[in-house]
Amino acid sequence: MFRMRKCLIVLMSFILLLGAFSSLRAEAATKSLAKLPGNANPLMDHKLGADPYVLVYNGRVYVYMSSDTYVYNSNGTVKENDFSALDRVQVISSSDMVNWTDHGTVPVAGANNKNNGKGIAKWAANSWAPAVAYKKINGKDKFFLYFANGGAGIGVLTADTPIGPWTDPLGKALLTQNTPGMSGVKWLFDPAVLVNDDGTGYLYSGGGIPNESDPASIANPKTARVIKLGADMISVSGSASTIDAPYLFEDSGIHKYNGKYYYSYCINFAGSHPSQYPAGEIGYMVSDNPMGPFTYKGHFLKNPYSFFGVGGNNHHAVFNFNNQWYVVYHAQTVSKAQIGDGKGYRSPHINKLFHNGDGSIAEVQANMTGVPQLFNLNPYTRVEAETIGWQAGINTEASQASGPFNNQNVTNINNGDWIAVGRADFGSAGARSFKATVASTVGGNIEVRLDSVTGPLVGTLQVPSTGGVQNWREVQTNISNATGIHNLYLVFTGGGGNLFNLDAWQFVSNAGLTAVPTEAQGAAAEEQSAPVVTHPDEATVEQNSGKEQPASSTSPVSVEPASNTGEAAPAGTTTDSAPVSEVPASE
Repeated sequence: MFRMRKCLIVLMSFILLLGAFSSLRAEAATKSLAKLPGNANPLMDHKLGADPYVLVYNGRVYVYMSSDTYVYNSNGTVKENDFSALDRVQVISSSDMVNWTDHGTVPVAGANNKNNGKGIAKWAANSWAPAVAYKKINGKDKFFLYFANGGAGIGVLTADTPIGPWTDPLGKALLTQNTPGMSGVKWLFDPAVLVNDDGTGYLYSGGGIPNESDPASIANPKTARVIKLGADMISVSGSASTIDAPYLFEDSGIHKYNGKYYYSYCINFAGSHPSQYPAGEIGYMVSDNPMGPFTYKGHFLKNPYSFFGVGGNNHHAVFNFNNQWYVVYHAQTVSKAQIGDGKGYRSPHINKLFHNGDGSIAEVQANMTGVPQLFNLNPYTRVEAETIGWQAGINTEASQASGPFNNQNVTNINNGDWIAVGRADFGSAGARSFKATVASTVGGNIEVRLDSVTGPLVGTLQVPSTGGVQNWREVQTNISNATGIHNLYLVFTGGGGNLFNLDAWQFVSNAGLTAVPTEAQGAAAEEQSAPVVTHPDEATVEQNSGKEQPASSTSPVSVEPASNTGEAAPAGTTTDSAPVSEVPASE
């Protein structure tokens, strides 16, 4: 009896010790910055991004943004955003609206050795407020990225995929003050583009108040323009038409709904306004013709200050994805969380948008909750590590590992940092192993956890030194008790400093094969999914032995040089998710 009591006391002490360790681990984990687990806004918080614009293509939402980057005073403090760092375009994409793949930046501006001499448009000193469209030309989809050279004109780059590589087909601006009909535009910037049902393109731009001391000029600046594009999308046809948008400030937007053309814009802040033109909000006009004339109808998106307690300019784009309308916009939420004051540095957000029965647009309810995840994520296909739902502490950088064009990897990984993706579907069979492509001079561990940063531990991957931070190797470990649908957390542990870099990861199913995208994905899944990969014969994999491992924490199965074939996604695509048949009905 005494021995039994003694054993019971020892057991209880051990359980209490484990509980204390678990609590310490929770405190040690790095906390998320602005995009909190469960929320979909902001879209990312490991970097900034302003003036967002959306392209929907092959089942994915691509967001293109100005490259907001902190600019510092001589004493090391962050200064108010002076827009001097806006010389690139940031690109992210998602098929589920929660897990976003970082495609890095497009080095647009090339004048004066911008972008370290790698700038594509050698004539341009700036790259502001991108707009992107695609059109089938000579039987092939062609992509067009329009950007503003500050307020001095609009340029265009072209590519064969939504993420590049991009080239400058003109070697000069597409639109300038000398373009027919552009005279009188104070700020020739903020493009928006529409490709109509017949394939004709239209480019919208402009902004500014000619005379801020004149109430008539404030009320009717007449500085917005629309011009018809040539069939090649890199030339213009005819003269630009003036859009007489009342109280116009900047930020042209365009979308087509039920045969009507909706021109939207940011209302200016100058002087006093009638109530139907609220300062700093998004107003809109409607026309039967893409060239106008447009009639003012109202407003639908308040200034970010109303929702997030930090204001500034308002910039947006309206788009449709999977038969639901959305608006993408920016707000200073990440900078507010990071430095306590937005200081003009912005981040992208998305919320639903609704058209009323009479065609008017309902007021958008912007928030940090954002939109629900549309599809489950398939963990049995290669997932780029830079596909992130939520994160804490990490950053991304250009990678030399095999992968999609302009491949990125997760870096700046320190003890307690983590990344997570939403709704990974492990199925009823569950996962039996986890592999990751890593590079390191130090090494560490990847704890594979479910549902939270301190959730159930289903496996631990030991990351060795690979001899270099871009010397990539694939490492694998066993997984247990990972079935069903869970938010997946990869928690990084180890010593001090940057432990390792992470390029991609993938689970292997107990069923023996990686899952195949469902029929609902259609042709889009076929184009965007990595090839289906079978698990290697376990007889050829040497299992580490000699130490007893907890059921949820196993030693690495193998360490192999990362393969350059078989699992890399085709250039211009990523394979981060597969659809599910059931989509949440509400947020």
